[in-house]
Amino acid sequence: MDLELLKFPVGKYTPPRPVTDEQLTKWKETIRLFPEKLEDEVRELTEAELDWVYRPGGWMIRQVVHHCADSHMNAFIRFKLALTENNPKILPYKQAEWAKLADVSEAAISDSLMILQGLHRRWTYLLNTMQENDFKRTYVHPEYGQTYSLDQVTGTYAWHCSHHLAHVRQAIHHKGKF
Repeated sequence: MDLELLKFPVGKYTPPRPVTDEQLTKWKETIRLFPEKLEDEVRELTEAELDWVYRPGGWMIRQVVHHCADSHMNAFIRFKLALTENNPKILPYKQAEWAKLADVSEAAISDSLMILQGLHRRWTYLLNTMQENDFKRTYVHPEYGQTYSLDQVTGTYAWHCSHHLAHVRQAIHHKGKF
């Protein structure tokens, strides 16, 4: 199997320039629907099946679910920082290290699914009330030394939703092969 395809089943994200209103609308819908789609995929899985990984050396389904909650909480906070401060420097975090913590590697996924449901409702509300100039607001990501606008970040997180949903589907498809 092609490891690169297993890592990036929906491809790597390349932000379009400029971002169109149609793209923003599509991305907001992807973010809105993500918790429901994810829950549909994992609802019937057993505890043993939640330990299936999506590729050799990859995360277990349960880690992917918890990672999405962690990542999207950070994203929502970054949006709010950018909307209320002038080009703030955000705080990065070590995702791979977080994935090793017991609340990610061992805990039931039900709490993270609830977090995603509520968080994405609020995030969608925020996204749908933002004005065009709000999407041009920015933050600095010190890990990458770059400034990101909220329209770019909306696309990044819509991709992130699709990316990890594909990982879960891939793990289920391969039924613990890896």
